[in-house]
Amino acid sequence: MNGLDLAEAYYHTHGAPMIAGRFGAFAPRLAVGLVGPGSECFGFDDDLSRDHDWGPGFCIWLTADDFDAIGAGLQQAYESLPETFKGFGPRVASPGEEARTGVGRISAFYQAYTGLDRVPESLDDWLSIPELSLATCTNGKIFADPLGEFSRWRSALLDFYPEDVRLKKMASRCMTAAQAGQYNFERSLKRREYFAVQYAETKFCADVISLVFLLNKRYTPFYKWMHRGVRQLPVLGERIHLMITTLVEKTGLKAKAAVIEDICACLIEQLRREGLSDSDSDFLLDHAHSIHIRIADPHLRERFSVVD
Repeated sequence: MNGLDLAEAYYHTHGAPMIAGRFGAFAPRLAVGLVGPGSECFGFDDDLSRDHDWGPGFCIWLTADDFDAIGAGLQQAYESLPETFKGFGPRVASPGEEARTGVGRISAFYQAYTGLDRVPESLDDWLSIPELSLATCTNGKIFADPLGEFSRWRSALLDFYPEDVRLKKMASRCMTAAQAGQYNFERSLKRREYFAVQYAETKFCADVISLVFLLNKRYTPFYKWMHRGVRQLPVLGERIHLMITTLVEKTGLKAKAAVIEDICACLIEQLRREGLSDSDSDFLLDHAHSIHIRIADPHLRERFSVVD
């Protein structure tokens, strides 16, 4: 059983009856689910995941007023629920990670990840939030949210970046992937700088995967799950997953260089297909410029950077 299914079953068996019996007047106002850091919330947990921050548990999110009214009592009631369920548990929290489950404020949850006390509004708001944070606070599953306030924030974030921000990030990924894979990989190889060769390969793979997530309008997860996660995406996901697998499994460095070119050709073909680039170059960096000029906001368009 994976962690999300376990959490949902645990909530329906023990959590929902506790809430109805002891906090019935507030039940129509509580959001319940499992969202946040950890492999279980991304759906990538396995037997190895069960040694820490895994097991029976769920989150209850409240408005600020409701938290002030019942937060402490609800947390105490939550902590009185059975520690084991369906043969799993008790849940062992890593130091400092105790708040992954239990009771919290809706606004505090999202502010911890976005740095904002509201949904992002401006382009700079969106650019200020690390993509991993957005992936983390929009993953998992909501089991109940009759009030809809938690889901309102979640839906606004899942609607993805404003198009200008997406274009800027895609241009940046094209630049850095080209620099690492098509340029510095072979140059480092010629210099016999083998650490740089390996770093360039890894950087190239990470930026390619990030670009595919952006093409799919999905946030890139923690690096440990990037390769597994990309396979689930409808646009180029399975193909890029396979090509990167081929790249990292190749033992010959010259053979790796050929796979890098194949990956770049695949990406360039998709960029042209979607009307994101009209360049006829086979160098991915040239397509970064073609994407960047499509940014509508003049101030953002002036900021051509590889770090966004």
